[in-house]
Amino acid sequence: MEKSKKGLLERLDEGVVIGDGSFVVTLERRGYVLAGTSTPEAAVQHPDAVRQLHREYLRAGADVMQTFSFNSADDKLIVTGVYEEVINCSTINTAACDIARQVASEGDALVAGSVSPVQSFMDSKGKDVVMTEFEKQVNVFTEKNVDFLLGEFFGYVQEAEWAIEAMKQVSLPVACSMKIGLMGDMAGISPQECAVRMAKAGADVVGINCLFDPFICLETMKMMKDALDEAGLVCHLMAQPVGWHTTELRDDVRGYQALPEYPLAMEPRLLTRTDARTFARAAYNLGIRYIGGCCGFEPYHIRAIAEELAAERGKRPPGQDKSANYTLLAKSLAKEQRKRASRKYWEDLIPATGRTKMKILTEIKE
Repeated sequence: MEKSKKGLLERLDEGVVIGDGSFVVTLERRGYVLAGTSTPEAAVQHPDAVRQLHREYLRAGADVMQTFSFNSADDKLIVTGVYEEVINCSTINTAACDIARQVASEGDALVAGSVSPVQSFMDSKGKDVVMTEFEKQVNVFTEKNVDFLLGEFFGYVQEAEWAIEAMKQVSLPVACSMKIGLMGDMAGISPQECAVRMAKAGADVVGINCLFDPFICLETMKMMKDALDEAGLVCHLMAQPVGWHTTELRDDVRGYQALPEYPLAMEPRLLTRTDARTFARAAYNLGIRYIGGCCGFEPYHIRAIAEELAAERGKRPPGQDKSANYTLLAKSLAKEQRKRASRKYWEDLIPATGRTKMKILTEIKE
């Protein structure tokens, strides 16, 4: 199928690219992914569910349909017990590409081949073995004619460098993001050095995804941007943080995975759509032009980003027809809602979880 007329780098040169959001977490909540293993066999087993989520992100305003291929490396599937003849890197990535391309063609979206970390790196099997696992992922994406490659969720900059090397073997734009915060990677390498090393490895776009909330993410991205500027390296910046508040994890490299609520009780930490808009504006002001979300970022969060940056993009998202967008609350049938028809109200609001200390029913005495 014919690609979109403008590629990733051309779009970034001209303005903002809106990424998509959560797949593993959202599909787990919908009953298509197993919590804990977070593998993407749903692309083969439940393609309609994956297709529907892509469509929701497209309607929300996403410019990129990222293949649902996170953790699709054969060595990851083997260690999680998922690998079989019909569930492997090739079949998952092929199905994921077909689904993403179908939905992308319904709008003007790009397809990103999502390259993820491999178990062989964690098992210290050496560069040759690791590169083979990366190349198996990349080969499918190349055959399926994706628009660009996106490596993400790397906890070690060395693995990110090897992934970039594998991705650079083909003639496609390469984006790469790491799951790091203010403390740097899992080996203690600073965010500044991580950014410089990714850029020197050849990534056209560098940044952060996952583990930390938008505000820790942006603090870290500022450090990375300053280091790139100081080194005289020119590349685009991207940010796709989690859709949960992780304020207390500023100094913990594990990010949200260290939270007692993860993975089955994260809902009270969700960002509001106003939080998403605040993030989008701050990211844009920092010079980040690829702006999206990762785990916990739902379609309505992506719509909030697209709404916030509508003027810069010269368009609103397709889902604008059902967006209250603050002032339209004035038309509400409920008097109390009409009083809240301003952006300031929602920016000043500190949402409650609605919870007091809960008692188990069996402990409640008559």
